[in-house]
Amino acid sequence: MLGGVKKPINVDAIREKSQLKKNHAFNKRERTMKRICIHQPDFMPYLGFFHRFLLADTFIVLDDAQFLRKGSGWHNRDLIKTKQGQKWLSLSVQKGKLHQKINEVLLNNTDKWIHGNLNLLRENYRKSPYFNQYFNHFEEIYLAGHRRLLDLNMAFLIFFFDLFDLTPDIIFSSRLQVEGGKNSRLVNLIKAVNGTNYYSGIGSKEYLGEELFNKEGITVEWQQFEHPVYPQLHGDFLPNLSCLDLLFNCGPGSKKILLSTHSQPCINRLLE
Repeated sequence: MLGGVKKPINVDAIREKSQLKKNHAFNKRERTMKRICIHQPDFMPYLGFFHRFLLADTFIVLDDAQFLRKGSGWHNRDLIKTKQGQKWLSLSVQKGKLHQKINEVLLNNTDKWIHGNLNLLRENYRKSPYFNQYFNHFEEIYLAGHRRLLDLNMAFLIFFFDLFDLTPDIIFSSRLQVEGGKNSRLVNLIKAVNGTNYYSGIGSKEYLGEELFNKEGITVEWQQFEHPVYPQLHGDFLPNLSCLDLLFNCGPGSKKILLSTHSQPCINRLLE
């Protein structure tokens, strides 16, 4: 069920709920496979992000990963479509230390940038078929009073998880207190939640050491994502935009479009 977030999201409550789910899952030894997706909590990401959760059982949120500032990451920005082509929709954050973690990043405490974001969406999507149906949900999330980037991003992610009927267990990496280098930490995070399979984006293939995962009995699975084409405003289709572009243009049909990116056996499993 869709509904606006009228107050700041309680990340601690998400953690507590996910921890209970995790402990329950640990006691169910009959479960033979547990597919894990590990990713930073990006800002309203593109469809390929959500595509992974058609199959993933658990989402480990890398909230203690280093925050990538403007020009080098997707933690506080994504692309929308305008009459002039694609344009960044960015969240304004306070200046922090050099190696700041995502869960330490604070949003700028002024409404000016929030209203700037909302006006940018109005200007470019007000003529889309489902703008009036969904814009108020975005407005409520923006205006809910979130102080941290993590909390605002999670509010948007949970909104879209609900929209797409995706129900992964959500666990924050900072709560697992797992150490290790880049690949070894991924392995240790998966082991911490009794995962058996690691579902990774294809972009990691060049540097991910599969042998380390195989040594620990973890199967690495590579995402196969082909971006769907759907009706858009402002000229020829542009892929890899924020998920909000799909929602404003396709509304309730967005879930079906996301499902179309997976194989028929997967779709059958999801519809059971």
